[in-house]
Amino acid sequence: MIDLEGIALGGIYVDKTSIIGIILGIFAIGLGMVLKGVSVMALFNPAALLIIFVGTLAAVMIAFPTRVIKNVPALFKVILTEQEQVNMNELITQFTGWAEQTRREGLLSLEGQMETVEDPFLHSGLQMAVDGQNPDFIRDVLMEKVYAMERRHEEGAQVFSQAGTYAPTLGVLGAVVGLIAALGNMENMDILGAAISAAFIATLLGIFTGYVLWHPFANKLREKSKREVMMKEVMVEGILSITAGESPSVIKDKLSSYLSAKEIDNMNRKNAEQRSDEQEGGNETEES
Repeated sequence: MIDLEGIALGGIYVDKTSIIGIILGIFAIGLGMVLKGVSVMALFNPAALLIIFVGTLAAVMIAFPTRVIKNVPALFKVILTEQEQVNMNELITQFTGWAEQTRREGLLSLEGQMETVEDPFLHSGLQMAVDGQNPDFIRDVLMEKVYAMERRHEEGAQVFSQAGTYAPTLGVLGAVVGLIAALGNMENMDILGAAISAAFIATLLGIFTGYVLWHPFANKLREKSKREVMMKEVMVEGILSITAGESPSVIKDKLSSYLSAKEIDNMNRKNAEQRSDEQEGGNETEES
């Protein structure tokens, strides 16, 4: 289920905080320049844009192997869109339902539920449980998958972290290049003033991209990774709890520990509404 906190755009749910943040950042620097009496068009300095953007790209390509660089377009998609994920409340409800089923019919009865499980990670864990694998073996295999996923995610975040480190420094380099060019026109004060002003555009762009774009992008990737890791950990605990034969109420309480108080209240309210609807449907059937 796609997180509806995003904004629908052509059937794709964009991450509204990322989009709004980028827009606010650009608006803030643009308005700030206007209030200081500086033309926004000053930002469109070809030399500064070349040094900052192409220079940052070059530095990142030198710093990371091809297998990491080729994933950058996909990372932008992760940053700017809401990825399809399992709903936590529904996942916990699903595990409690499976726990009730296994207590009545045994663990092998879950084999009939395998076709309805779309998440590959959850499907793999349930398959191992149904096959009778040792709980320690199941935990080791699933957690190794989680650790591998974390390492991949961190590699992606590091690309933007490093870009955020390089860009401001390249901004200083651009300013130095601009000042060298400016000092070559000492005889003409009008040209000198304009050249010095243009020299600092590279510094401005370097700081802006580093601390308003690249470092926040890296943090966004890490936050989304933490959420996904938490989902996987809930799945692991749920599978192991079912394998151990724990009661549905115990499993619900254990898995709910991953939720905030507000999320727990929402889950309990939805479950209560669902039970109420089922009771009303049963009463209508008996009356008919």
